[in-house]
Amino acid sequence: MSSSRDLLIIGLGPAAYTCAIYCARYRMNVALIGAQPGGQMGASGEVENYPGFLSIPGQELAQKMMDQTKENGADVVFDTVDEITKMPEGDFLVKGTITGEYRAKSILLSTGTKRRKLGVLGEEEYYGKGLTYCATCDGMFYRNLPVAVVGAGNSAAEAALYLADICESVRVFVRKDHFRADAVLVEKINNNPKIIVEFLTEIAEVQGGAKMERVLLKNGETRDIRGLFIEIGANPENTLAKQLGVDLDSEGYLVVDSGQRTNISGVFAAGDNTTASEKFAQNATAVGEGAVAAKAAHEFYQHSDI
Repeated sequence: MSSSRDLLIIGLGPAAYTCAIYCARYRMNVALIGAQPGGQMGASGEVENYPGFLSIPGQELAQKMMDQTKENGADVVFDTVDEITKMPEGDFLVKGTITGEYRAKSILLSTGTKRRKLGVLGEEEYYGKGLTYCATCDGMFYRNLPVAVVGAGNSAAEAALYLADICESVRVFVRKDHFRADAVLVEKINNNPKIIVEFLTEIAEVQGGAKMERVLLKNGETRDIRGLFIEIGANPENTLAKQLGVDLDSEGYLVVDSGQRTNISGVFAAGDNTTASEKFAQNATAVGEGAVAAKAAHEFYQHSDI
C-alpha cells in the first residue's frame, strides 16, 4: 500500500466503510486500517434492523461492506494503529504495529467502542477460560453446555438468542427489574424455553478450577455454568483521539460538529465513538455519519489542494 494518502481511516466498521466508499468515488486516495473487520457489527449474530435485509449475519454484512469498499478503489489494511502525530506542515504521521508508517492529509477516527467489564473477582482469571465478551466469537466453544449472559440491552438479548440455538441452557442476569432491549427481542426471549431470565441479579465472583465452573451471586446463591458472556455495553475507544488533542465529552466520546469534524483541523470522526446521532449506536446511524464525514473530508481535500 502506498504510504501517502489523502484520507486515512482508522477502523473497519460501517462508518469507516461508508466514508471510504464515498471518498473513493470522489477520487480521493483513501485507505482503511483496522484489526477487527466490521467492528461491533462483525461480532454481532443476526442483524435484523438494517434496511435492505430482513435478517443477515453481522459477519456477512461486514464482508459485503468490505467488498464494496475495495471494489470502489479503497485499500484495506489489517493492522493496529499505535500512534498518530500531526506534523508541522499539517500532514499526519500514522504508525501501524505491523505495517509501518503512513502519511495522510486527513484522518477519520472510526475506532468504535471497547467492551465494559464487570469488575468482579475472577473476571480476569477466567477470561478465555469460560468468560468472554463476544457470544458470536466464542459461542461454539460451549455447544450443549449451560451458559449465562450478563446484560439488559440489545447486545445481551441478541447474545442470549444466539446462544440458545447452541447451548444446553442460557441464563440472563439482569441487574434491574426490566430489559432495555427492543421489545421484539424481549418477546423472543420470553418465548424461548431454553432461556431463563433472572432480574435483580448481580454477580459477585466467577469461580472454578482450571476453567470457570460457576458464578457466586450477590445474594449468596451460586449458578453452575460453563460459559459466561459479558454484554453490559461499551466505552468509546479514544486513545488516538487523546494523542491528537481531540475534544472529548464527560463520557469520553469524541465531540464532533454537524459535519463530523473534530476540533483538530483535518481530523474527522464517525461511528459509535462520537457524540453524533445522540449516541444512538446503530449500524444505520454509523453509515449515515460515515457519509457525512466523507462530504466534509472531501471539502477539506479540495481546499487543501488550492
